[in-house]
Amino acid sequence: MTAGMRIGIDFDNTLVTYDDVFRAAAAGFATIPPGVGAGKRDIRDYLRTLPGGELTWQRLQGYVYGKGISGAQTFAGADRFLRRCRAEGAEVVIVSHKTEFGHHDPDRVNLREAARGWMTAKGFFAADGYAIPAGNLFFEATRAEKLRRIAALDCAWFIDDLEEVLDDPDFPRQVTRILFAQAGLEGSAPPYPVCWSWNDIEKLVFS
Repeated sequence: MTAGMRIGIDFDNTLVTYDDVFRAAAAGFATIPPGVGAGKRDIRDYLRTLPGGELTWQRLQGYVYGKGISGAQTFAGADRFLRRCRAEGAEVVIVSHKTEFGHHDPDRVNLREAARGWMTAKGFFAADGYAIPAGNLFFEATRAEKLRRIAALDCAWFIDDLEEVLDDPDFPRQVTRILFAQAGLEGSAPPYPVCWSWNDIEKLVFS
């Protein structure tokens, strides 16, 4: 039975993909050779090999998550999943570990407001969209605060792209974890479901 079930979802790199934005913006921060892959991780790994590369990477992130967020896209299948939640009467809460301002961002763009604006533009809170109550969006300053929020919300499921969040000893035991994986896993398989697409997540949650 799914009516009334509460499903928690991470935001960055779980609901929203920034790959296109990173690809387009990276050239404004460093020269990217043709052989470097176009994905976020490819660009990050390359930048970190450069002198001062970590700082460059952080500045790029600040731009992408702030001014550049308008170019971000919802992951394929997430639209269908959110509409399925609405149809089934399942409550969606979005819990994001996100600081207010990016590191080394000279423009001091409020990242939380940028994310909220992106979700508004995509119909997350609209009655004719996903109809997620605006009060069901939570931004937390630390991972520990994020985990406490998930526990307080008493989610049935929580979906995240980071193993370190789901593996944290303080992750609430009563919540069923789902890893949204976009690349190969490091080490052994985790003790919870791993889904490689939002279609897989939908099948798992609503089976």
